[in-house]
Amino acid sequence: MRSDGIIGFSDADQATLSEIAHAVEQADAAVAAAKAQLTRALARAEKLAREQSAGSPRRVRDHDMAQRAIALELAARLRVSDRTMQRRMNAAAELADDYPLTLDALTEGRIHEGHVRLITDTGAVLPPEARAAFEAEAVRRCEADTPGRVRAGLEILAQRLHPRSLTERHAEAREGRRVFLTPLADGMSQLGLIVPTIIGEGIYDRATRMARALADLRTQAAERLRETRAAGLPDNPDDIAYATDTRTIDQVRADVLADMALTAQPGADPTRSDDGPGTLGAIRAHVQVVVPALTLLGTDDSPADLAGRAPIDADTARRLAGGSATGWDRLLTDPITGQVLATDRRDIPPVLRRQITARDGRCRAPGCPAPAIRCEIDHVRDWAHGGPTHVDNLQCLCQRHHSMKQFTAWRVRMLEGGLVEWTSPLGATYTDQPPPPAVHFVPDDEQSPYRDAMTDARGDPDGPPPWESSARTPLLAR
Repeated sequence: MRSDGIIGFSDADQATLSEIAHAVEQADAAVAAAKAQLTRALARAEKLAREQSAGSPRRVRDHDMAQRAIALELAARLRVSDRTMQRRMNAAAELADDYPLTLDALTEGRIHEGHVRLITDTGAVLPPEARAAFEAEAVRRCEADTPGRVRAGLEILAQRLHPRSLTERHAEAREGRRVFLTPLADGMSQLGLIVPTIIGEGIYDRATRMARALADLRTQAAERLRETRAAGLPDNPDDIAYATDTRTIDQVRADVLADMALTAQPGADPTRSDDGPGTLGAIRAHVQVVVPALTLLGTDDSPADLAGRAPIDADTARRLAGGSATGWDRLLTDPITGQVLATDRRDIPPVLRRQITARDGRCRAPGCPAPAIRCEIDHVRDWAHGGPTHVDNLQCLCQRHHSMKQFTAWRVRMLEGGLVEWTSPLGATYTDQPPPPAVHFVPDDEQSPYRDAMTDARGDPDGPPPWESSARTPLLAR
């Protein structure tokens, strides 16, 4: 550690770290190639099982028997169960048949296994005939960023390429909302709630904010105890109760939800003297939703984006943007470029924070997908060193990366256009660009196969693509 308290590296440490980084890159590429080789081999095993039963009048049964026989042979050699091996054969065959470009990219080390899972998971909602167009665009995006960062965009892409709109499918899916209870060991149970994503996200956010509020009360109580004891005054019993509370955030979140489910208000709220809402009861969920302008106007049913978490249907997005909900950040995007035009929130935070949150969308550390509404606002050049509180000197950083920027040898500077450049202790630079909203009307790259895929999946193949016809029509005229 340097004398200024920053975690740094000596020349010898830098040489060692450089050697380690090179070894990690080589090993990762070798692992990816080996994973791809194993996938191809397992896909061949599944193909052999199909061939074994191809001419059989009892094809389904015979195929299953052939699968079992081959799976047992392979499983015995690898010391895993034949059921596990059979599932791996099925998954490998699906990857090789439906996602060949993904498998090629994995073989060549252009993506890693996390990207593969993301592509297959998000593409699973599509019928087989729509997956090729989705895969081409998905691989292109995965080559440029981490799985966590491209997930929202790929989910939106898959929804747009689906023959049926998310609005239609959501209307059917929400009929299955329910609560279920699963007994666990040691006298515990898991309580599950299946609800629309926007509701689930809001419930989780409100419980989290309540848990953090209680954590803040513990800190304040501990500070008051120190002050009263230093002054020789008697301890406040409430402060003792708070200061000795050792529950984790997860535990407090679970306790608060249980209190509300049983009493309609969090019973852990110390500000309640009767059945009123108190401090915690006044806390409301905070969820950020990005809505395309044409969806907002009702001329298009493209899905909206829930803070980089998941797509939501157009009807829900329009209800939120219409002002029926409080505590939601609403972002209006240009129908052509996807650029944020305006933001709004009922309980208005400082305007500069809203602007930075809307611009950044997520933590600006390389590869971090943490939503901006969960981040802290950081002065790129420290306030103590003359850094202004200005849009060109502010960025969103999650707590982890905010601390790392402050206490390690990583260096950060902001370039023009909101670009943020991170420099590692080895001198390598990584430039992070503010992400365009995942609800683009036009893809980032006009050469992207996404344009043709959209025409094939949703548009008129004999007419102009939808982005051209919309671009020629003034927005206000519609």
